[in-house]
Amino acid sequence: MLVVIPARGGSKGVPGKNIKLLGGNPLIQYTIDAAREIFEDKDIIVSTDSEKIKTTVGSLGLEVPFIRPLELATDESGTQDVLLHALSFVESKGFYPETLVLLQPTSPFRNSNHIREALKLYNNEMDMVVSVKETKSNPYYVLKEENSQGFLENSKKGKFTRRQDCPKVWELNGAIYIINIQSLKSKSLSEFTKIHKYVMDEVSSHDIDTQMDWKIAELINKNKI
Repeated sequence: MLVVIPARGGSKGVPGKNIKLLGGNPLIQYTIDAAREIFEDKDIIVSTDSEKIKTTVGSLGLEVPFIRPLELATDESGTQDVLLHALSFVESKGFYPETLVLLQPTSPFRNSNHIREALKLYNNEMDMVVSVKETKSNPYYVLKEENSQGFLENSKKGKFTRRQDCPKVWELNGAIYIINIQSLKSKSLSEFTKIHKYVMDEVSSHDIDTQMDWKIAELINKNKI
Protein backbone atom coordinates (compact mmCIF):
# COMPACT_ATOMS: atom_id res chain seq x y z
CA MET A 1 0.00 0.00 0.00
CA LEU A 2 1.30 3.43 -0.99
CA VAL A 3 0.40 6.62 0.89
CA VAL A 4 0.67 9.91 -0.99
CA ILE A 5 0.46 13.30 0.71
CA PRO A 6 0.38 15.99 -2.01
CA ALA A 7 1.69 19.36 -0.79
CA ARG A 8 2.12 22.16 -3.30
CA GLY A 9 4.12 25.20 -2.30
CA GLY A 10 1.77 27.75 -3.83
CA SER A 11 -1.55 28.58 -2.18
CA LYS A 12 -3.67 31.61 -2.98
CA GLY A 13 -6.23 31.22 -0.20
CA VAL A 14 -3.74 30.77 2.66
CA PRO A 15 -0.17 31.49 1.51
CA GLY A 16 2.26 28.77 2.55
CA LYS A 17 -0.53 26.91 4.34
CA ASN A 18 0.98 23.43 4.18
CA ILE A 19 3.82 24.46 6.50
CA LYS A 20 2.04 27.31 8.30
CA LEU A 21 1.95 26.67 12.04
CA LEU A 22 -1.33 25.45 13.51
CA GLY A 23 -1.13 25.01 17.25
CA GLY A 24 2.66 25.20 17.05
CA ASN A 25 3.03 22.50 14.39
CA PRO A 26 3.29 22.77 10.61
CA LEU A 27 -0.09 21.95 9.08
CA ILE A 28 1.32 19.00 7.13
CA GLN A 29 2.59 17.38 10.35
CA TYR A 30 -0.96 16.47 11.42
CA THR A 31 -1.39 14.33 8.31
CA ILE A 32 2.10 12.84 8.51
CA ASP A 33 1.59 11.90 12.17
CA ALA A 34 -1.76 10.24 11.37
CA ALA A 35 -0.22 8.26 8.51
CA ARG A 36 2.77 7.18 10.59
CA GLU A 37 0.51 5.60 13.21
CA ILE A 38 -0.54 3.07 10.55
CA PHE A 39 2.10 2.94 7.84
CA GLU A 40 5.88 2.68 7.73
CA ASP A 41 7.84 5.72 6.57
CA LYS A 42 9.05 3.87 3.49
CA ASP A 43 5.45 3.64 2.26
CA ILE A 44 4.67 7.35 2.74
CA ILE A 45 5.51 9.85 0.01
CA VAL A 46 5.10 13.59 0.35
CA SER A 47 4.85 14.86 -3.22
CA THR A 48 5.86 18.51 -3.33
CA ASP A 49 7.31 21.12 -5.66
CA SER A 50 8.66 23.16 -2.73
CA GLU A 51 12.12 23.00 -1.18
CA LYS A 52 10.69 24.66 1.94
CA ILE A 53 8.10 21.91 2.34
CA LYS A 54 10.77 19.28 1.68
CA THR A 55 12.95 20.81 4.41
CA THR A 56 10.05 21.00 6.87
CA VAL A 57 9.06 17.39 6.25
CA GLY A 58 12.71 16.34 6.55
CA SER A 59 12.89 18.02 9.94
CA LEU A 60 10.11 15.65 11.04
CA GLY A 61 12.33 12.72 10.09
CA LEU A 62 10.48 11.79 6.90
CA GLU A 63 12.51 11.73 3.70
CA VAL A 64 11.03 13.47 0.64
CA PRO A 65 12.39 11.38 -2.23
CA PHE A 66 11.84 13.85 -5.07
CA ILE A 67 10.75 17.35 -6.00
CA ARG A 68 7.67 17.27 -8.17
CA PRO A 69 8.27 18.32 -11.82
CA LEU A 70 7.28 21.89 -12.74
CA GLU A 71 4.46 20.70 -15.00
CA LEU A 72 2.84 19.12 -11.94
CA ALA A 73 3.25 22.22 -9.77
CA THR A 74 0.71 24.62 -11.28
CA ASP A 75 -2.85 25.55 -10.29
CA GLU A 76 -4.02 23.45 -13.22
CA SER A 77 -2.12 20.31 -12.21
CA GLY A 78 -4.52 17.41 -11.76
CA THR A 79 -4.51 15.21 -8.68
CA GLN A 80 -4.47 12.07 -10.80
CA ASP A 81 -1.31 13.13 -12.62
CA VAL A 82 0.38 13.81 -9.27
CA LEU A 83 -0.62 10.37 -7.98
CA LEU A 84 0.52 8.59 -11.13
CA HIS A 85 3.86 10.40 -10.94
CA ALA A 86 4.39 9.21 -7.35
CA LEU A 87 3.32 5.71 -8.35
CA SER A 88 5.72 5.68 -11.29
CA PHE A 89 8.53 6.68 -8.93
CA VAL A 90 7.96 3.83 -6.47
CA GLU A 91 7.50 1.33 -9.29
CA SER A 92 10.87 2.41 -10.70
CA LYS A 93 12.30 1.37 -7.31
CA GLY A 94 10.69 -2.07 -7.49
CA PHE A 95 7.63 -1.39 -5.32
CA TYR A 96 4.32 -2.31 -6.98
CA PRO A 97 1.43 -1.50 -4.61
CA GLU A 98 -2.16 -2.45 -5.43
CA THR A 99 -3.75 0.30 -3.34
CA LEU A 100 -3.03 4.01 -2.94
CA VAL A 101 -4.10 6.09 0.04
CA LEU A 102 -4.37 9.80 -0.70
CA LEU A 103 -4.25 12.05 2.37
CA GLN A 104 -4.47 15.79 1.81
CA PRO A 105 -2.60 17.93 4.36
CA THR A 106 -5.46 20.44 4.48
CA SER A 107 -7.48 18.07 6.71
CA PRO A 108 -5.65 18.32 10.06
CA PHE A 109 -8.46 16.82 12.16
CA ARG A 110 -8.63 13.56 10.24
CA ASN A 111 -6.75 11.09 12.43
CA SER A 112 -5.40 7.55 12.25
CA ASN A 113 -8.65 6.05 13.55
CA HIS A 114 -10.53 7.58 10.63
CA ILE A 115 -8.00 6.12 8.19
CA ARG A 116 -8.22 2.67 9.81
CA GLU A 117 -12.02 2.70 9.66
CA ALA A 118 -11.98 3.72 6.00
CA LEU A 119 -9.47 0.98 5.18
CA LYS A 120 -11.82 -1.63 6.68
CA LEU A 121 -14.47 -0.64 4.12
CA TYR A 122 -12.20 -1.10 1.12
CA ASN A 123 -11.79 -4.16 -1.06
CA ASN A 124 -10.10 -4.58 -4.42
CA GLU A 125 -13.43 -4.94 -6.24
CA MET A 126 -14.02 -1.22 -5.66
CA ASP A 127 -12.61 1.78 -7.46
CA MET A 128 -12.37 3.82 -4.28
CA VAL A 129 -13.44 4.48 -0.71
CA VAL A 130 -13.79 8.20 -0.09
CA SER A 131 -14.48 10.20 3.06
CA VAL A 132 -17.61 12.34 3.14
CA LYS A 133 -19.78 14.41 5.40
CA GLU A 134 -23.51 14.99 5.15
CA THR A 135 -23.92 18.20 3.19
CA LYS A 136 -25.89 21.20 4.43
CA SER A 137 -26.34 22.34 0.84
CA ASN A 138 -28.98 19.81 -0.10
CA PRO A 139 -29.79 20.01 -3.84
CA TYR A 140 -33.39 18.93 -3.17
CA TYR A 141 -33.95 21.93 -0.91
CA VAL A 142 -31.46 24.83 -0.88
CA LEU A 143 -29.40 24.53 -4.07
CA LYS A 144 -30.91 26.26 -7.08
CA GLU A 145 -30.09 26.45 -10.77
CA GLU A 146 -31.18 29.06 -13.27
CA ASN A 147 -33.43 27.66 -15.99
CA SER A 148 -33.68 28.82 -19.62
CA GLN A 149 -36.21 31.51 -18.64
CA GLY A 150 -33.83 32.94 -16.04
CA PHE A 151 -35.79 31.66 -13.04
CA LEU A 152 -34.33 29.64 -10.17
CA GLU A 153 -35.43 26.06 -9.67
CA ASN A 154 -34.21 23.25 -7.43
CA SER A 155 -31.02 21.59 -8.64
CA LYS A 156 -32.56 18.18 -7.99
CA LYS A 157 -36.27 17.58 -8.44
CA GLY A 158 -38.44 16.61 -5.52
CA LYS A 159 -41.53 17.85 -3.69
CA PHE A 160 -40.13 18.28 -0.22
CA THR A 161 -41.45 20.97 2.13
CA ARG A 162 -38.97 20.28 4.95
CA ARG A 163 -35.22 19.83 4.72
CA GLN A 164 -35.44 16.90 7.14
CA ASP A 165 -37.56 14.96 4.64
CA CYS A 166 -35.02 15.23 1.81
CA PRO A 167 -32.78 12.28 0.96
CA LYS A 168 -29.35 12.52 2.55
CA VAL A 169 -26.70 13.91 0.23
CA TRP A 170 -22.99 13.39 0.81
CA GLU A 171 -20.21 15.91 0.24
CA LEU A 172 -16.59 14.86 -0.33
CA ASN A 173 -14.57 16.32 2.52
CA GLY A 174 -11.12 15.80 0.97
CA ALA A 175 -9.66 13.93 3.93
CA ILE A 176 -9.27 10.30 2.80
CA TYR A 177 -9.20 8.58 -0.59
CA ILE A 178 -8.41 4.86 -0.77
CA ILE A 179 -7.89 4.11 -4.44
CA ASN A 180 -7.62 0.93 -6.47
CA ILE A 181 -4.41 1.43 -8.44
CA GLN A 182 -5.65 -0.68 -11.35
CA SER A 183 -8.62 1.70 -11.62
CA LEU A 184 -6.34 4.73 -11.28
CA LYS A 185 -4.24 3.56 -14.21
CA SER A 186 -7.15 2.63 -16.47
CA LYS A 187 -9.57 5.55 -16.14
CA SER A 188 -9.91 9.04 -14.75
CA LEU A 189 -11.08 9.64 -11.20
CA SER A 190 -14.26 11.20 -12.58
CA GLU A 191 -15.06 7.91 -14.30
CA PHE A 192 -14.97 5.87 -11.09
CA THR A 193 -18.35 4.26 -10.41
CA LYS A 194 -17.65 1.69 -7.68
CA ILE A 195 -17.19 4.20 -4.87
CA HIS A 196 -18.02 3.50 -1.23
CA LYS A 197 -18.43 6.28 1.31
CA TYR A 198 -16.79 6.65 4.71
CA VAL A 199 -18.77 9.13 6.79
CA MET A 200 -17.00 11.63 9.05
CA ASP A 201 -18.37 14.29 11.38
CA GLU A 202 -18.24 17.98 10.53
CA VAL A 203 -15.32 18.92 12.78
CA SER A 204 -13.11 16.03 11.68
CA SER A 205 -14.03 16.88 8.08
CA HIS A 206 -12.83 20.49 8.33
CA ASP A 207 -10.78 21.37 5.25
CA ILE A 208 -8.58 24.46 5.00
CA ASP A 209 -8.81 26.43 1.78
CA THR A 210 -9.41 30.04 2.85
CA GLN A 211 -8.34 32.41 5.61
CA MET A 212 -11.74 31.85 7.25
CA ASP A 213 -11.13 28.10 7.18
CA TRP A 214 -7.78 28.72 8.88
CA LYS A 215 -9.38 30.81 11.64
CA ILE A 216 -11.93 28.07 12.26
CA ALA A 217 -9.14 25.47 12.38
CA GLU A 218 -7.35 27.55 15.03
CA LEU A 219 -10.55 27.62 17.12
CA ILE A 220 -11.08 23.87 16.74
CA ASN A 221 -7.46 23.16 17.66
CA LYS A 222 -7.47 25.54 20.60
CA ASN A 223 -10.75 24.32 22.07
CA LYS A 224 -10.38 20.66 21.04
CA ILE A 225 -13.97 20.69 19.82
